[in-house]
Amino acid sequence: MKLKVKREEIQDSLQSIQGIVDKKSTMPILSHFLLKANETASLMATDLDIALKGPVKADILEKGSLCIPARKLFEIAREVEGDILLESQDNNWIKATSGKSTFKLMGLPEEDFPALPEVSKSEEMTIKAEILKDMIDKTVYATGESDTRYTLNGLLFHLIPQKKNIELKIVGTDGHRLSVIAVKIEGKLSEEKKLILPKKAAMELKKLIEGRTGSITLYIAKNHIFFSIDDIILTSRLIEGTYPNYEQVIPKGNEKKVVVDKMTFLKALKRTSIMSREKTNAVRFDLEAGKITLISMNPDIGEAREELEAQYKGDQMTVGYNARYIIDILQAMEGESVHIELQEPLSPSLLLDSDNKDYTCVIMPMRT
Repeated sequence: MKLKVKREEIQDSLQSIQGIVDKKSTMPILSHFLLKANETASLMATDLDIALKGPVKADILEKGSLCIPARKLFEIAREVEGDILLESQDNNWIKATSGKSTFKLMGLPEEDFPALPEVSKSEEMTIKAEILKDMIDKTVYATGESDTRYTLNGLLFHLIPQKKNIELKIVGTDGHRLSVIAVKIEGKLSEEKKLILPKKAAMELKKLIEGRTGSITLYIAKNHIFFSIDDIILTSRLIEGTYPNYEQVIPKGNEKKVVVDKMTFLKALKRTSIMSREKTNAVRFDLEAGKITLISMNPDIGEAREELEAQYKGDQMTVGYNARYIIDILQAMEGESVHIELQEPLSPSLLLDSDNKDYTCVIMPMRT
């Protein structure tokens, strides 16, 4: 194998797989990517759960293939200043030359690289890249972190076939908060499906589509989902198990309603939470006609208090929240104001974006 690539081209390609190649695995092959040079050049990387396959623009001088250490070649591409010539040598070595710099890396044979699942094209849907990225941004922060309820460690893709299109709902929850956003997408689906995409795959997908403006095609197989854009295919194994019934969690008929300017609320909450306990981030909300008073107390440090104007006409009420959770929600919202709907101090609260009726957030209060 012998090929010449522009430094920026190979650097960008290797950047896209750095989060996928497994640096700590007991299987050395998972820290490598497979470079194939036939009529065109392509690379593949996998950690056995997520895989990425994409084209590489290159002048192919001799055909061949080799598994190359992903981190080291990325570091080389980042530091050299000219085009890079890659040549395979005996015993799976690869030589990388750029200007007066020469590097030799020990590779592994193509046969050692794990087989990737084939794209199944039976169930196919399309969605604009920027819409999918926005949906992930608005939900992924609410997913669990290494939760023992492993189904919460991912995003639910709830696909509901309709007459002319498909409704896609993406849901994230960790049991304390929940975010759900809905959109109509094109495609055909034989039946309603609930797929759980691992959080790591969601973050890699988000990185992949950052700045892209085309459409993404989704393909669904029994245990995998495939995302295709610009000749790049991201494959992810799905989390097995049953996702909680998120629709049951969304409160209906809340009588107490608050409307507040989003940016004013966000800034005040950030200031007040400075004095909250680090573990709980608890901030107390005192609601009364026309205003909210935010209060945080930490016996070891002190306290903070701030008043802000709000549209509220109900009885006086005190409720506590994890400020970090509300800050995450407000940062994901785009409207100028946020609507908060409540019932009792310990009942789930609803947060709605004034500019997006398809985006719903739920947060469980804390004892004050």
